[in-house]
Amino acid sequence: MPPTPLTQLPTREEAARWTADQVVELAGAHLAQQRQFEVIKGECEAMRHQLDWFRRQLFGAKSEKRLVDANPHQMSLGELPVPESSPPPPGQDIAAHTRRARTSDCAKGDASALFFDEARVPVETIEVPNPEAEGLAPDQFEVIGEKVSHRLAQRPGSYVILKYVRPVIKRLDTQAISCPAAPGGVIRGSRADVSFVAGLITDKFCYHQPLYRQHQRLGDNGIRVSRPWLTQLTHGALALLEPIFTAQLDSIRASRIKAMDETPIKAGRAGPGKMKGGYFWPVYGERDEICFVYRESRKAQHIEQILGTDPPPEGAVLLTDGYGAYERYAEKCGLTHAQCWAHSRRKFFDAQSVEPERAGRALEMIGKLYAVEKRIREATLVGEACRAYRIEHAQPVVHEFFAWVDAQFDTHGLLPSSPLTTAMAYVRERRAALEVYLRDPEVAIDTNHLERALRVVPMGRRNWLFCWTEVGAKYVGIAQSLIATCRLHDIDPYDYLVDVLQRVGQHPAADVAQLTPRLWKQHFAANPLRSDLFGISK
Repeated sequence: MPPTPLTQLPTREEAARWTADQVVELAGAHLAQQRQFEVIKGECEAMRHQLDWFRRQLFGAKSEKRLVDANPHQMSLGELPVPESSPPPPGQDIAAHTRRARTSDCAKGDASALFFDEARVPVETIEVPNPEAEGLAPDQFEVIGEKVSHRLAQRPGSYVILKYVRPVIKRLDTQAISCPAAPGGVIRGSRADVSFVAGLITDKFCYHQPLYRQHQRLGDNGIRVSRPWLTQLTHGALALLEPIFTAQLDSIRASRIKAMDETPIKAGRAGPGKMKGGYFWPVYGERDEICFVYRESRKAQHIEQILGTDPPPEGAVLLTDGYGAYERYAEKCGLTHAQCWAHSRRKFFDAQSVEPERAGRALEMIGKLYAVEKRIREATLVGEACRAYRIEHAQPVVHEFFAWVDAQFDTHGLLPSSPLTTAMAYVRERRAALEVYLRDPEVAIDTNHLERALRVVPMGRRNWLFCWTEVGAKYVGIAQSLIATCRLHDIDPYDYLVDVLQRVGQHPAADVAQLTPRLWKQHFAANPLRSDLFGISK
Protein backbone atom coordinates (compact mmCIF):
# COMPACT_ATOMS: atom_id res chain seq x y z
CA MET A 1 0.00 0.00 0.00
CA PRO A 2 1.25 3.50 -0.73
CA PRO A 3 2.13 5.71 2.20
CA THR A 4 -0.39 8.23 3.48
CA PRO A 5 -0.18 11.43 1.43
CA LEU A 6 1.28 14.57 2.98
CA THR A 7 2.92 12.56 5.77
CA GLN A 8 5.90 10.75 4.13
CA LEU A 9 7.44 10.94 0.68
CA PRO A 10 8.20 7.49 -0.95
CA THR A 11 11.66 6.46 -2.08
CA ARG A 12 12.34 5.74 -5.76
CA GLU A 13 12.33 2.00 -5.18
CA GLU A 14 8.96 2.15 -3.37
CA ALA A 15 7.42 4.33 -6.07
CA ALA A 16 8.64 1.94 -8.81
CA ARG A 17 6.84 -1.02 -7.17
CA TRP A 18 3.45 0.79 -7.06
CA THR A 19 0.74 -0.50 -9.36
CA ALA A 20 -1.59 1.71 -11.38
CA ASP A 21 -4.42 1.16 -8.89
CA GLN A 22 -2.21 2.28 -6.04
CA VAL A 23 -1.29 5.46 -7.93
CA VAL A 24 -4.95 6.22 -8.57
CA GLU A 25 -5.74 5.59 -4.91
CA LEU A 26 -2.93 7.91 -3.85
CA ALA A 27 -4.11 10.64 -6.21
CA GLY A 28 -7.67 10.34 -4.91
CA ALA A 29 -6.56 10.53 -1.30
CA HIS A 30 -4.41 13.54 -2.09
CA LEU A 31 -7.32 15.26 -3.85
CA ALA A 32 -9.61 14.57 -0.88
CA GLN A 33 -7.12 16.06 1.52
CA GLN A 34 -6.70 19.09 -0.73
CA ARG A 35 -10.47 19.62 -0.76
CA GLN A 36 -10.57 19.27 2.99
CA PHE A 37 -7.79 21.84 3.24
CA GLU A 38 -9.74 24.27 1.04
CA VAL A 39 -12.83 23.84 3.22
CA ILE A 40 -10.82 24.48 6.40
CA LYS A 41 -9.15 27.46 4.75
CA GLY A 42 -12.54 28.92 3.82
CA GLU A 43 -13.84 28.43 7.36
CA CYS A 44 -10.75 30.13 8.78
CA GLU A 45 -11.20 33.09 6.45
CA ALA A 46 -14.86 33.37 7.40
CA MET A 47 -14.01 33.24 11.11
CA ARG A 48 -11.25 35.81 10.65
CA HIS A 49 -13.70 38.07 8.83
CA GLN A 50 -16.19 37.73 11.69
CA LEU A 51 -13.47 38.43 14.25
CA ASP A 52 -12.37 41.55 12.38
CA TRP A 53 -15.99 42.71 12.24
CA PHE A 54 -16.48 42.25 15.99
CA ARG A 55 -13.19 44.02 16.72
CA ARG A 56 -14.30 46.98 14.61
CA GLN A 57 -17.66 47.10 16.42
CA LEU A 58 -15.97 47.11 19.83
CA PHE A 59 -12.80 49.11 19.29
CA GLY A 60 -12.72 50.49 15.74
CA ALA A 61 -14.32 53.38 13.93
CA LYS A 62 -17.90 52.78 12.77
CA SER A 63 -17.45 55.03 9.75
CA GLU A 64 -17.39 53.32 6.38
CA LYS A 65 -15.17 55.94 4.78
CA ARG A 66 -12.55 54.46 2.53
CA LEU A 67 -9.11 55.73 3.54
CA VAL A 68 -6.80 55.66 0.54
CA ASP A 69 -3.15 55.06 1.39
CA ALA A 70 -1.08 58.20 1.04
CA ASN A 71 1.65 58.45 -1.58
CA PRO A 72 4.87 57.31 0.12
CA HIS A 73 6.77 59.96 -1.85
CA GLN A 74 4.45 62.74 -0.69
CA MET A 75 5.74 64.67 2.32
CA SER A 76 3.34 65.46 5.14
CA LEU A 77 2.38 68.99 6.07
CA GLY A 78 5.25 70.72 7.84
CA GLU A 79 7.83 68.19 6.74
CA LEU A 80 10.81 69.80 5.04
CA PRO A 81 13.70 68.07 3.27
CA VAL A 82 16.82 68.43 5.38
CA PRO A 83 20.16 67.22 3.98
CA GLU A 84 21.64 64.49 6.16
CA SER A 85 25.10 66.05 6.15
CA SER A 86 24.02 69.65 6.77
CA PRO A 87 25.46 71.01 10.03
CA PRO A 88 23.07 72.44 12.61
CA PRO A 89 22.51 76.21 12.32
CA PRO A 90 24.70 78.33 14.61
CA GLY A 91 23.12 79.59 17.81
CA GLN A 92 22.09 83.21 18.24
CA ASP A 93 21.98 85.19 21.48
CA ILE A 94 18.84 87.24 22.10
CA ALA A 95 18.79 90.03 24.64
CA ALA A 96 16.39 89.53 27.51
CA HIS A 97 13.28 91.68 27.33
CA THR A 98 9.92 92.13 29.03
CA ARG A 99 6.79 91.52 26.92
CA ARG A 100 4.18 94.26 27.15
CA ALA A 101 0.90 93.13 28.76
CA ARG A 102 -2.15 92.96 26.53
CA THR A 103 -4.60 95.78 27.25
CA SER A 104 -7.55 94.92 25.00
CA ASP A 105 -10.56 93.11 26.50
CA CYS A 106 -11.68 91.29 23.33
CA ALA A 107 -14.71 93.57 23.00
CA LYS A 108 -13.84 95.76 20.04
CA GLY A 109 -17.45 95.89 18.95
CA ASP A 110 -20.87 94.52 19.75
CA ALA A 111 -21.15 92.55 16.51
CA SER A 112 -18.11 90.39 17.21
CA ALA A 113 -19.39 89.42 20.64
CA LEU A 114 -22.93 88.35 19.66
CA PHE A 115 -22.77 84.56 19.62
CA PHE A 116 -26.47 84.14 20.49
CA ASP A 117 -29.97 85.14 19.33
CA GLU A 118 -30.98 88.21 21.32
CA ALA A 119 -34.66 87.62 20.56
CA ARG A 120 -34.66 84.21 22.26
CA VAL A 121 -31.98 84.28 24.98
CA PRO A 122 -32.63 86.36 28.13
CA VAL A 123 -29.85 88.83 28.89
CA GLU A 124 -29.04 90.14 32.36
CA THR A 125 -27.16 93.46 32.28
CA ILE A 126 -24.41 94.06 34.83
CA GLU A 127 -22.94 97.55 35.14
CA VAL A 128 -19.18 97.50 35.81
CA PRO A 129 -18.07 100.69 37.62
CA ASN A 130 -14.99 102.50 36.41
CA PRO A 131 -12.51 102.70 39.30
CA GLU A 132 -11.08 105.94 37.85
CA ALA A 133 -14.43 107.67 38.48
CA GLU A 134 -14.59 106.61 42.11
CA GLY A 135 -14.82 109.65 44.39
CA LEU A 136 -15.44 112.07 41.51
CA ALA A 137 -18.51 114.29 41.30
CA PRO A 138 -20.76 113.88 38.21
CA ASP A 139 -19.55 117.25 36.85
CA GLN A 140 -15.91 116.12 37.04
CA PHE A 141 -16.09 113.49 34.25
CA GLU A 142 -18.06 112.72 31.14
CA VAL A 143 -19.14 109.31 29.80
CA ILE A 144 -18.09 109.36 26.15
CA GLY A 145 -18.94 105.78 25.25
CA GLU A 146 -19.08 102.21 26.44
CA LYS A 147 -17.73 98.80 25.61
CA VAL A 148 -19.82 95.65 25.79
CA SER A 149 -18.69 92.07 26.33
CA HIS A 150 -20.80 88.94 26.77
CA ARG A 151 -20.29 85.82 28.84
CA LEU A 152 -22.37 82.64 28.77
CA ALA A 153 -23.86 81.73 32.17
CA GLN A 154 -26.32 79.18 33.51
CA ARG A 155 -28.80 79.09 36.39
CA PRO A 156 -29.29 75.85 38.34
CA GLY A 157 -32.68 75.41 36.66
CA SER A 158 -35.05 77.17 34.33
CA TYR A 159 -38.33 76.01 35.83
CA VAL A 160 -40.90 78.69 36.65
CA ILE A 161 -44.08 78.52 38.72
CA LEU A 162 -46.96 80.50 37.23
CA LYS A 163 -49.05 81.90 40.09
CA TYR A 164 -52.52 82.87 38.90
CA VAL A 165 -54.22 85.31 41.32
CA ARG A 166 -57.98 85.51 40.69
CA PRO A 167 -59.90 88.17 42.59
CA VAL A 168 -63.17 87.24 44.23
CA ILE A 169 -65.59 90.17 43.99
CA LYS A 170 -68.96 90.94 45.47
CA ARG A 171 -71.30 93.23 43.64
CA LEU A 172 -72.83 95.75 45.98
CA ASP A 173 -76.06 96.03 44.04
CA THR A 174 -76.86 92.32 43.64
CA GLN A 175 -74.67 90.93 46.43
CA ALA A 176 -73.45 88.31 43.90
CA ILE A 177 -70.03 86.82 44.47
CA SER A 178 -67.93 85.84 41.46
CA CYS A 179 -64.46 84.64 40.68
CA PRO A 180 -62.94 83.96 37.24
CA ALA A 181 -62.19 80.36 36.41
CA ALA A 182 -58.61 79.18 36.43
CA PRO A 183 -57.06 79.18 32.94
CA GLY A 184 -57.44 75.78 31.30
CA GLY A 185 -54.43 73.66 30.47
CA VAL A 186 -53.81 71.47 27.47
CA ILE A 187 -54.45 68.43 29.68
CA ARG A 188 -57.65 68.82 31.67
CA GLY A 189 -57.08 69.19 35.40
CA SER A 190 -53.29 69.07 35.12
CA ARG A 191 -50.95 71.32 37.07
CA ALA A 192 -48.56 71.46 34.09
CA ASP A 193 -48.40 74.47 31.81
CA VAL A 194 -48.09 73.84 28.08
CA SER A 195 -44.52 75.14 28.20
CA PHE A 196 -43.59 72.44 30.73
CA VAL A 197 -45.30 69.69 28.71
CA ALA A 198 -43.51 70.76 25.53
CA GLY A 199 -40.19 70.95 27.38
CA LEU A 200 -40.76 67.51 28.91
CA ILE A 201 -41.34 65.94 25.48
CA THR A 202 -38.49 67.83 23.84
CA ASP A 203 -35.98 66.89 26.54
CA LYS A 204 -36.95 63.21 26.41
CA PHE A 205 -37.25 62.64 22.66
CA CYS A 206 -35.09 65.37 21.16
CA TYR A 207 -32.25 65.49 23.69
CA HIS A 208 -32.68 61.91 24.98
CA GLN A 209 -33.14 62.77 28.66
CA PRO A 210 -35.11 59.92 30.29
CA LEU A 211 -37.95 60.88 32.62
CA TYR A 212 -36.07 59.64 35.69
CA ARG A 213 -33.25 62.12 34.97
CA GLN A 214 -35.74 64.93 34.47
CA HIS A 215 -37.38 63.89 37.75
CA GLN A 216 -34.01 64.17 39.51
CA ARG A 217 -33.45 67.61 38.00
CA LEU A 218 -36.87 68.77 39.16
CA GLY A 219 -36.10 67.60 42.68
CA ASP A 220 -32.73 69.34 42.66
CA ASN A 221 -34.56 72.57 41.83
CA GLY A 222 -37.05 72.26 44.69
CA ILE A 223 -40.01 70.88 42.73
CA ARG A 224 -41.61 67.78 44.28
CA VAL A 225 -43.62 65.72 41.81
CA SER A 226 -43.90 61.97 41.26
CA ARG A 227 -42.35 60.07 38.41
CA PRO A 228 -45.67 58.40 37.45
CA TRP A 229 -47.12 61.89 37.03
CA LEU A 230 -44.43 62.69 34.45
CA THR A 231 -45.22 59.44 32.60
CA GLN A 232 -48.97 60.17 32.59
CA LEU A 233 -48.29 63.72 31.43
CA THR A 234 -46.17 62.47 28.52
CA HIS A 235 -48.74 59.88 27.44
CA GLY A 236 -51.59 62.37 27.70
CA ALA A 237 -49.80 64.94 25.54
CA LEU A 238 -48.77 62.42 22.88
CA ALA A 239 -52.32 61.07 22.74
CA LEU A 240 -53.39 64.58 21.72
CA LEU A 241 -50.81 64.55 18.93
CA GLU A 242 -51.83 61.15 17.50
CA PRO A 243 -54.27 62.62 14.89
CA ILE A 244 -51.43 64.81 13.57
CA PHE A 245 -49.19 61.75 13.28
CA THR A 246 -51.94 59.91 11.35
CA ALA A 247 -52.38 62.87 8.97
CA GLN A 248 -48.64 62.96 8.32
CA LEU A 249 -48.59 59.22 7.59
CA ASP A 250 -51.42 59.73 5.07
CA SER A 251 -49.33 62.43 3.39
CA ILE A 252 -46.38 60.03 3.12
CA ARG A 253 -48.58 57.28 1.69
CA ALA A 254 -49.65 59.67 -1.06
CA SER A 255 -46.04 60.36 -2.07
CA ARG A 256 -44.84 59.05 -5.42
CA ILE A 257 -41.43 58.17 -4.01
CA LYS A 258 -41.13 56.61 -0.57
CA ALA A 259 -38.20 55.17 1.36
CA MET A 260 -38.68 52.55 4.04
CA ASP A 261 -36.58 50.68 6.58
CA GLU A 262 -36.91 48.91 9.92
CA THR A 263 -35.01 49.18 13.19
CA PRO A 264 -35.40 47.07 16.37
CA ILE A 265 -36.69 48.26 19.73
CA LYS A 266 -37.40 46.53 23.04
CA ALA A 267 -41.04 47.05 24.00
CA GLY A 268 -43.23 45.19 26.49
CA ARG A 269 -42.37 42.56 29.08
CA ALA A 270 -41.86 38.98 27.90
CA GLY A 271 -41.34 37.70 31.43
CA PRO A 272 -39.39 38.43 34.61
CA GLY A 273 -36.33 40.41 33.56
CA LYS A 274 -37.03 39.95 29.85
CA MET A 275 -38.28 42.37 27.20
CA LYS A 276 -40.05 41.59 23.97
CA GLY A 277 -38.49 42.64 20.70
CA GLY A 278 -40.41 44.91 18.35
CA TYR A 279 -39.66 47.10 15.36
CA PHE A 280 -40.06 50.67 14.25
CA TRP A 281 -40.81 50.89 10.54
CA PRO A 282 -39.72 54.41 9.48
CA VAL A 283 -41.28 55.67 6.24
CA TYR A 284 -39.88 58.75 4.48
CA GLY A 285 -41.96 60.70 1.94
CA GLU A 286 -40.91 62.92 -0.93
CA ARG A 287 -42.05 66.04 0.98
CA ASP A 288 -39.39 65.49 3.68
CA GLU A 289 -41.74 63.91 6.19
CA ILE A 290 -41.01 60.80 8.25
CA CYS A 291 -43.18 58.55 10.41
CA PHE A 292 -42.00 55.87 12.84
CA VAL A 293 -44.69 53.21 12.90
CA TYR A 294 -44.38 50.59 15.64
CA ARG A 295 -45.14 46.94 14.96
CA GLU A 296 -44.42 43.89 17.12
CA SER A 297 -42.32 42.03 14.54
CA ARG A 298 -40.46 42.22 11.21
CA LYS A 299 -43.07 40.23 9.29
CA ALA A 300 -43.78 41.20 5.69
CA GLN A 301 -47.46 41.74 6.42
CA HIS A 302 -46.63 44.93 8.34
CA ILE A 303 -45.49 46.62 5.13
CA GLU A 304 -49.00 46.26 3.69
CA GLN A 305 -50.53 47.47 6.94
CA ILE A 306 -48.38 50.61 6.96
CA LEU A 307 -48.33 51.56 3.27
CA GLY A 308 -51.68 50.08 2.30
CA THR A 309 -52.64 48.13 -0.82
CA ASP A 310 -54.41 50.90 -2.75
CA PRO A 311 -53.25 51.47 -6.35
CA PRO A 312 -50.09 53.59 -6.14
CA PRO A 313 -49.61 56.90 -7.99
CA GLU A 314 -48.29 56.66 -11.53
CA GLY A 315 -44.55 56.00 -11.54
CA ALA A 316 -44.48 55.27 -7.79
CA VAL A 317 -41.14 54.03 -6.43
CA LEU A 318 -40.30 52.32 -3.15
CA LEU A 319 -36.63 52.75 -2.14
CA THR A 320 -35.36 50.25 0.43
CA ASP A 321 -32.49 48.00 1.43
CA GLY A 322 -32.21 44.37 0.30
CA TYR A 323 -34.88 42.86 2.58
CA GLY A 324 -36.89 40.56 0.32
CA ALA A 325 -40.27 41.51 1.82
CA TYR A 326 -40.09 44.92 0.15
CA GLU A 327 -39.57 43.39 -3.27
CA ARG A 328 -42.57 41.11 -2.83
CA TYR A 329 -44.73 44.04 -1.71
CA ALA A 330 -43.66 46.11 -4.72
CA GLU A 331 -44.54 43.29 -7.12
CA LYS A 332 -47.93 42.81 -5.48
CA CYS A 333 -48.88 46.50 -5.58
CA GLY A 334 -47.33 47.40 -8.94
CA LEU A 335 -44.60 49.64 -7.54
CA THR A 336 -41.12 50.11 -8.96
CA HIS A 337 -38.67 48.78 -6.42
CA ALA A 338 -35.37 50.67 -6.09
CA GLN A 339 -32.56 49.52 -3.83
CA CYS A 340 -29.86 51.30 -1.90
CA TRP A 341 -26.26 51.49 -3.16
CA ALA A 342 -24.98 52.25 0.35
CA HIS A 343 -26.14 48.84 1.61
CA SER A 344 -24.48 47.19 -1.40
CA ARG A 345 -21.27 49.11 -0.78
CA ARG A 346 -21.28 47.96 2.86
CA LYS A 347 -20.95 44.34 1.73
CA PHE A 348 -17.74 45.13 -0.17
CA PHE A 349 -16.46 47.30 2.66
CA ASP A 350 -16.76 44.36 5.06
CA ALA A 351 -14.97 42.10 2.55
CA GLN A 352 -11.80 44.22 2.56
CA SER A 353 -10.24 42.21 5.37
CA VAL A 354 -10.36 39.03 3.24
CA GLU A 355 -9.99 40.32 -0.35
CA PRO A 356 -8.49 43.82 -0.03
CA GLU A 357 -7.51 44.22 -3.69
CA ARG A 358 -10.72 43.14 -5.37
CA ALA A 359 -12.98 44.63 -2.70
CA GLY A 360 -11.04 47.88 -3.07
CA ARG A 361 -11.67 47.80 -6.82
CA ALA A 362 -15.42 47.49 -6.23
CA LEU A 363 -15.37 50.34 -3.69
CA GLU A 364 -13.46 52.50 -6.17
CA MET A 365 -16.15 52.07 -8.86
CA ILE A 366 -18.99 52.70 -6.40
CA GLY A 367 -17.11 55.79 -5.25
CA LYS A 368 -17.28 57.11 -8.82
CA LEU A 369 -21.08 56.88 -8.67
CA TYR A 370 -21.13 58.97 -5.51
CA ALA A 371 -18.75 61.48 -7.11
CA VAL A 372 -21.33 61.93 -9.89
CA GLU A 373 -24.05 62.58 -7.27
CA LYS A 374 -21.83 65.15 -5.57
CA ARG A 375 -21.35 67.04 -8.82
CA ILE A 376 -25.13 66.97 -9.39
CA ARG A 377 -25.73 68.53 -5.96
CA GLU A 378 -23.07 71.16 -6.50
CA ALA A 379 -24.57 72.11 -9.87
CA THR A 380 -28.13 71.95 -8.41
CA LEU A 381 -29.33 69.80 -11.31
CA VAL A 382 -32.94 68.63 -11.12
CA GLY A 383 -35.45 66.95 -13.37
CA GLU A 384 -34.38 66.07 -16.88
CA ALA A 385 -30.97 67.73 -16.45
CA CYS A 386 -30.23 65.42 -13.51
CA ARG A 387 -31.39 62.33 -15.40
CA ALA A 388 -29.32 63.21 -18.48
CA TYR A 389 -26.21 63.78 -16.34
CA ARG A 390 -26.65 60.42 -14.62
CA ILE A 391 -27.13 58.64 -17.96
CA GLU A 392 -23.99 60.25 -19.38
CA HIS A 393 -21.66 59.88 -16.40
CA ALA A 394 -23.06 57.26 -13.97
CA GLN A 395 -24.56 54.67 -16.30
CA PRO A 396 -21.21 53.71 -17.94
CA VAL A 397 -19.74 53.19 -14.47
CA VAL A 398 -22.68 50.97 -13.46
CA HIS A 399 -22.23 48.85 -16.60
CA GLU A 400 -18.49 48.60 -15.93
CA PHE A 401 -19.16 47.56 -12.35
CA PHE A 402 -21.54 44.72 -13.21
CA ALA A 403 -19.30 43.55 -16.08
CA TRP A 404 -16.45 43.35 -13.55
CA VAL A 405 -18.66 41.35 -11.16
CA ASP A 406 -19.56 38.87 -13.91
CA ALA A 407 -15.89 38.53 -14.85
CA GLN A 408 -14.96 37.68 -11.27
CA PHE A 409 -17.39 34.77 -11.23
CA ASP A 410 -16.19 33.55 -14.64
CA THR A 411 -12.42 33.80 -14.24
CA HIS A 412 -11.69 33.43 -10.52
CA GLY A 413 -12.27 30.49 -8.25
CA LEU A 414 -14.19 32.04 -5.38
CA LEU A 415 -15.29 30.16 -2.29
CA PRO A 416 -19.07 30.25 -1.76
CA SER A 417 -18.53 31.36 1.83
CA SER A 418 -16.18 34.21 0.93
CA PRO A 419 -17.50 37.68 1.96
CA LEU A 420 -16.52 38.98 -1.48
CA THR A 421 -18.54 36.24 -3.18
CA THR A 422 -21.50 37.09 -0.95
CA ALA A 423 -21.19 40.79 -1.81
CA MET A 424 -21.01 40.20 -5.56
CA ALA A 425 -23.92 37.75 -5.51
CA TYR A 426 -25.92 40.31 -3.51
CA VAL A 427 -25.49 43.07 -6.10
CA ARG A 428 -25.81 40.84 -9.16
CA GLU A 429 -29.24 39.54 -8.24
CA ARG A 430 -30.39 43.10 -7.42
CA ARG A 431 -29.04 44.80 -10.52
CA ALA A 432 -32.40 45.95 -11.89
CA ALA A 433 -33.37 47.59 -8.58
CA LEU A 434 -29.95 49.26 -8.23
CA GLU A 435 -30.27 50.83 -11.70
CA VAL A 436 -33.68 52.46 -11.08
CA TYR A 437 -32.17 55.72 -9.86
CA LEU A 438 -30.45 56.23 -13.23
CA ARG A 439 -33.79 56.65 -15.00
CA ASP A 440 -35.70 58.60 -12.32
CA PRO A 441 -34.03 61.86 -11.22
CA GLU A 442 -36.15 62.11 -8.06
CA VAL A 443 -34.96 58.74 -6.73
CA ALA A 444 -31.91 58.95 -4.47
CA ILE A 445 -28.90 56.71 -4.96
CA ASP A 446 -29.30 55.37 -1.42
CA THR A 447 -31.43 55.54 1.72
CA ASN A 448 -28.94 57.66 3.67
CA HIS A 449 -31.50 60.45 4.08
CA LEU A 450 -33.75 57.95 5.86
CA GLU A 451 -30.83 56.53 7.88
CA ARG A 452 -29.95 60.03 9.12
CA ALA A 453 -33.54 60.75 10.14
CA LEU A 454 -34.01 57.44 12.00
CA ARG A 455 -30.79 57.90 13.97
CA VAL A 456 -32.89 59.29 16.84
CA VAL A 457 -34.11 55.77 17.64
CA PRO A 458 -30.66 54.17 18.16
CA MET A 459 -29.62 57.28 20.09
CA GLY A 460 -32.69 56.90 22.29
CA ARG A 461 -32.02 53.21 22.86
CA ARG A 462 -28.70 54.13 24.44
CA ASN A 463 -30.48 56.45 26.90
CA TRP A 464 -33.93 55.10 27.71
CA LEU A 465 -32.97 51.54 26.63
CA PHE A 466 -36.50 50.19 26.09
CA CYS A 467 -40.24 50.95 26.18
CA TRP A 468 -42.11 49.45 29.11
CA THR A 469 -45.24 48.72 27.04
CA GLU A 470 -46.19 48.46 23.37
CA VAL A 471 -48.41 51.52 23.86
CA GLY A 472 -45.36 53.40 25.07
CA ALA A 473 -43.48 52.37 21.94
CA LYS A 474 -46.32 53.73 19.81
CA TYR A 475 -46.11 57.08 21.62
CA VAL A 476 -42.33 57.14 21.14
CA GLY A 477 -42.96 56.75 17.41
CA ILE A 478 -45.46 59.63 17.43
CA ALA A 479 -43.07 61.96 19.24
CA GLN A 480 -40.04 61.08 17.13
CA SER A 481 -42.04 61.40 13.90
CA LEU A 482 -43.07 64.99 14.60
CA ILE A 483 -39.75 66.07 16.12
CA ALA A 484 -37.65 64.53 13.31
CA THR A 485 -39.89 66.17 10.70
CA CYS A 486 -39.50 69.51 12.50
CA ARG A 487 -35.74 69.13 12.15
CA LEU A 488 -36.09 68.39 8.43
CA HIS A 489 -38.02 71.65 7.95
CA ASP A 490 -35.86 73.85 10.23
CA ILE A 491 -38.59 74.20 12.86
CA ASP A 492 -37.86 74.54 16.56
CA PRO A 493 -39.58 71.47 18.08
CA TYR A 494 -40.32 73.31 21.32
CA ASP A 495 -42.12 76.22 19.60
CA TYR A 496 -44.03 73.75 17.43
CA LEU A 497 -45.20 71.63 20.37
CA VAL A 498 -46.24 74.65 22.47
CA ASP A 499 -48.42 75.82 19.59
CA VAL A 500 -50.02 72.57 18.41
CA LEU A 501 -50.74 71.26 21.92
CA GLN A 502 -52.93 74.34 22.42
CA ARG A 503 -54.31 74.37 18.89
CA VAL A 504 -55.17 70.69 18.35
CA GLY A 505 -58.18 70.73 20.67
CA GLN A 506 -59.87 73.61 18.85
CA HIS A 507 -58.73 72.94 15.28
CA PRO A 508 -61.27 71.47 12.83
CA ALA A 509 -60.75 67.72 12.51
CA ALA A 510 -61.05 67.93 8.72
CA ASP A 511 -58.04 70.28 8.60
CA VAL A 512 -55.80 68.40 11.02
CA ALA A 513 -53.20 68.01 8.24
CA GLN A 514 -52.47 71.73 8.64
CA LEU A 515 -50.91 70.91 12.01
CA THR A 516 -48.26 68.58 10.56
CA PRO A 517 -44.86 70.31 10.74
CA ARG A 518 -44.59 70.85 6.96
CA LEU A 519 -47.96 72.64 6.67
CA TRP A 520 -47.76 74.23 10.13
CA LYS A 521 -44.70 76.12 8.95
CA GLN A 522 -46.79 77.63 6.12
CA HIS A 523 -49.92 78.48 8.13
CA PHE A 524 -48.96 79.19 11.74
CA ALA A 525 -45.18 79.52 12.20
CA ALA A 526 -45.25 83.29 11.64
CA ASN A 527 -47.59 83.84 14.62
CA PRO A 528 -47.54 80.77 16.90
CA LEU A 529 -49.52 80.37 20.09
CA ARG A 530 -47.43 80.97 23.20
CA SER A 531 -47.56 80.03 26.84
CA ASP A 532 -48.61 82.57 29.49
CA LEU A 533 -44.97 82.42 30.56
CA PHE A 534 -44.06 84.62 27.59
CA GLY A 535 -46.43 87.36 28.73
CA ILE A 536 -44.73 87.88 32.09
CA SER A 537 -42.79 91.14 32.27
CA LYS A 538 -39.18 90.70 33.24
